[in-house]
Amino acid sequence: MLLMLGIGIIIGTTISSPLNILAVVTMIAAIMGFTCTLAITNAKQINGVLGLLSAIIYIIISIYAKNYANIVLQASYIILLDLPVLLLPVWKQETEKSIRGMGLLQWLLTAIFFAIVTSMLYYMDTQIFISPRPWIDATAGAIGITGSLLCTMRFREQYYFWTIQGIMSIILWGVTAFQGDANLTLFITYILYLSNDLLAFTDKHIHWFH
Repeated sequence: MLLMLGIGIIIGTTISSPLNILAVVTMIAAIMGFTCTLAITNAKQINGVLGLLSAIIYIIISIYAKNYANIVLQASYIILLDLPVLLLPVWKQETEKSIRGMGLLQWLLTAIFFAIVTSMLYYMDTQIFISPRPWIDATAGAIGITGSLLCTMRFREQYYFWTIQGIMSIILWGVTAFQGDANLTLFITYILYLSNDLLAFTDKHIHWFH
């Protein structure tokens, strides 16, 4: 039901705005990306294909929008989330057996990892490439990369990072749209991503968090 609602909202948002090739491509990526997040939440292996395709398109959109940290983020999704699913036939079974919680040491290492990645992405956005939104872009990217690493390592606390990353991405793509570098489709799509996080927190049948 959430998938059908999300696809309808994404299509509706796209056709209510000026249509061009970038808008249509963004719509396709948004639909695949939202479907991918729901598939991950339900440990469905199709998320590997959908994630890979949507990440490639998101990279193209991010280049156009000058959100360079988001390019690194999408590349990390491919390496940490999509390829393992595609290359490991027993991904679903191994994932459900090995989900675990984080202790104090893991939280400390996660905080250090996050700080390092944020600093590197901010440096990239201000010194190598020039992003109009370096702090938002770098922070959102670092949160997502950290969440991806926790997902790969089977930690249920990843959903705290997905939730915060969803909020930061809403801000990032909202600001990007209002500055004229993207349309509102991704802004709406990341609001839908938050609904997936809420599902993960509240549905007792979802193995990742419970």
